[in-house]
This record gives sequence, C-alpha cells and structure tokens, in this order.
Amino acid sequence: MPDTDSSAETAETKGPGEPTVPDAVRSTESYETEGGVVFYDADNPLAWLQADHVVDLDSVA
Repeated sequence: MPDTDSSAETAETKGPGEPTVPDAVRSTESYETEGGVVFYDADNPLAWLQADHVVDLDSVA
C-alpha cells in the first residue's frame, strides 16, 4: 500500500520540472568560523563536519 502522508516529501515525489534535491542536502545548513566552514544537519545538529574550503552542495549532489 503506498504512503498517503503528503507531508513526507522526498526527492522522488517532486513535480515535473523541479530539480530533485536529496533530503540530506535539503536539511544541511552551515556557518563560517575563523578556521573554515561548519556544515550540520538541521534535523540533527550534533551531526556536523568542518571544512577548510566551501563546496556548493547543489553542484556536487
């Protein structure tokens, strides 16, 4: 039986013509520090990583 919960939007349920963005990229946020950039999962702020250079997530997803 298919899932009827319309609030659970995933990359597979996007409409035609809309770019498909994985849920992990959609929930990723970032902030800059003196030593680089910190990316974190907005749904789980304890899941984070720090980078010394910026990467556009939309271009590599």
